[in-house]
Amino acid sequence: MKNSIKVERAKKNITQGDLAKLTKVSRQTINAMELGKYVPSTVLALRLAQIFEVEVSDIFSLEESDWD
Repeated sequence: MKNSIKVERAKKNITQGDLAKLTKVSRQTINAMELGKYVPSTVLALRLAQIFEVEVSDIFSLEESDWD
């Protein structure tokens, strides 16, 4: 799953640590999501969208390999 978390963080000038506190997950989880190594739960995706003031689909998008 492709995501734009790093871009959205930069727009808001939020560090990985700050975002981790806001979403109540570890900084390592934020890092793993940004690297595409971790797919967030629906609740976490919704929290991120709320923090960034965008729709979930503005942050996350499926890639063709996600359908395999």
